[in-house]
Amino acid sequence: MKYTLAVLVENRPGVLTHISGLISRRAFNIESIAAGPTEEVDTTRITIGVEVEDEFELEQVVNQLSKLVNVIKIANLTYVDSIQRELALIKVRANKANRSELVDVVEIFRAKIVDVNRETLVVELSGEESKIDALCEVLTDFGIIEIVRTGRIAVSRGPVAAKDM
Repeated sequence: MKYTLAVLVENRPGVLTHISGLISRRAFNIESIAAGPTEEVDTTRITIGVEVEDEFELEQVVNQLSKLVNVIKIANLTYVDSIQRELALIKVRANKANRSELVDVVEIFRAKIVDVNRETLVVELSGEESKIDALCEVLTDFGIIEIVRTGRIAVSRGPVAAKDM
């Protein structure tokens, strides 16, 4: 099962390494990990997509993370009403013959073309993982050269912040 954890940590060097190392040492699969600043300058938010067998394994992950000194708060956003997104940049082969069709596909997915040259287009798309997967599947027919994805980020709906969950 896939779970989404929002981990608030002290903004210090090496914290991300400690967290990812702890999870991988326990043989849990980190599906995605994204870190960035928060509204508080001394706090970093790490959103972790982790795949574990069951709730018991998830509890083990959370308990282990909670023991780290720099961890302030862990919120499980899996069952909370939340907005989850990824960002993807996809470099695709493009030529005179297929460029118009490629532009149509990009518009259907409400993506953006952010770079163009004679041989390629770079497409930017943010959305749910399934939407990005679907666009990538369609773009495969054109010839994907490179894909870069941020990994999942998430925020709960409503007035309660992760630090207060």
